[in-house]
Amino acid sequence: MAKKQAPGGNLQELKASLKRKELGRLYIFHGEEVFLLHHYLEQIKKQLLDPLTESFNFHRMNNETFDLQSFADAVENLPMLAEHTLVQVDEVDLFRLGEGDRGKMAELLSDIPEYCTVVFTYETTPWKPDKRLKKLWEAIAGSALIVEFARQDARDLAAWVTRHFAARGKRISTDLCLYLIDITGGTMTALSGEIDKICAYSGAEEIRKSDIDAVTEPVLDAVVFQMTDMLGAGQYGGAFEKLQQLLKMQQEPLAILGAVGNHFRRISAARILLDKGKNASDLQRLCGIPDFAARKTMEAARQLTPGFCRKASELVVETDYKMKTSYDESERLLELLLLRLAREGRNG
Repeated sequence: MAKKQAPGGNLQELKASLKRKELGRLYIFHGEEVFLLHHYLEQIKKQLLDPLTESFNFHRMNNETFDLQSFADAVENLPMLAEHTLVQVDEVDLFRLGEGDRGKMAELLSDIPEYCTVVFTYETTPWKPDKRLKKLWEAIAGSALIVEFARQDARDLAAWVTRHFAARGKRISTDLCLYLIDITGGTMTALSGEIDKICAYSGAEEIRKSDIDAVTEPVLDAVVFQMTDMLGAGQYGGAFEKLQQLLKMQQEPLAILGAVGNHFRRISAARILLDKGKNASDLQRLCGIPDFAARKTMEAARQLTPGFCRKASELVVETDYKMKTSYDESERLLELLLLRLAREGRNG
């Protein structure tokens, strides 16, 4: 197959290659949506490997087991009783190899045999190509399809959630889909497990909010969002209950404070954008957050004044300093922060 320049994020090209059964020789898989990354890895394995001979023709290594000679051997080994071999390399940062190894790697990647497909995967290690290392980067750019598995937008994700519930004989409204996406953090990996639990719990065909709440533990950011949203709406008792919920979930106070700080920074940015006539798309680009999170943050910012946003950020920084330098209990400092935020909210 002809070499293809990889602009980054070529999921549609990968899908088309699978459909045509014309897979390339080199792929770089990275991105937040690990569920999709694993899905397409499995699709490649199914297309290239026979279960009977997979143990001979599938070679996998990671950052602990990888060495250049073993990789070269795996790439060059002829397939046994099959047409293809597949080499999967996990979490190996190619640009951190020694200078000599980088040169050899560039040569290998530029001349992968027709019978071999190589996939480098990055789930926990960031994919950050160093284009200054020209020889290696040109070998990758000229040979690889770089596929980014980004988080799906709310509309696509809601459709996906609906289909997965339907496959289990359940119905769910769009509003509840968005609610489930929100409280689980919005990744397919998390949603897949929660859908299984909700379906096992619910005895009805129609999923209700009570079914979701009964078995789904919200992620930290989701509860913090609910808590700060309640502050903006003047529901101070409810905000305090959300803080107690987080503490009962055994979340570290410093982690809670960090999430509160991050949230107020996004709200402050949203407030500034609103005052300049901007919209959720602008916030999404600025903060690098999913579209549904950007829309919700803009809605929250509309309830708050610029003065409150500035004061909230100051109080978070002050509380962070006290947590790290005083002997006061961290839980109590969080409670005091919430009380002071409530007072600021009342004062406008």
